[in-house]
Amino acid sequence: MPKKNVEMLVGLFVVLGIAALVFIALKAANLGSFGNNGGYTLQARFDNIGSLKPRAPVRSAGVTVGRVISIRLDPKTYQGLVTMEIQHGLEFPRDSSAKILTAGLLGDQYVGLEAGGEEKNLAAGDMVTQTQSAVVLENLIGQFLFNKAAEAGTAVPPAPPPLPAPGTKK
Repeated sequence: MPKKNVEMLVGLFVVLGIAALVFIALKAANLGSFGNNGGYTLQARFDNIGSLKPRAPVRSAGVTVGRVISIRLDPKTYQGLVTMEIQHGLEFPRDSSAKILTAGLLGDQYVGLEAGGEEKNLAAGDMVTQTQSAVVLENLIGQFLFNKAAEAGTAVPPAPPPLPAPGTKK
């Protein structure tokens, strides 16, 4: 095989390797798509968003149906206001609910949409009213420890037997 062909194959292999690394980096950073494929926006208010981040997936039945566009604090209600972009062609009933869930035990957080049963659908810019905030592991551990400490502090030891009256034999 001539030297020029070997150099071309090595160059092609290096280019493919770099392209694979870029692809993996984009997937890891949750930036798999470059273009804005469009969709419609929905909003939801949460008391606690945990570690939810912009560009986090929005999933329904385990399938990614959109992305979180922005997260900000609502100055009137002091709740986290999450704006999501949902793919065109996917419509959710008005009584759908949104939850902040965790992928795995300590994984990234995402928004889970559960479809309701109402006939009317959410339109662009609508608010998802039924929400469930993120479960924060530190809060659960703290509550567990507090409950265990309260149980230990309220335990009453058994009363000692009464002492015999002076001058009496037992």
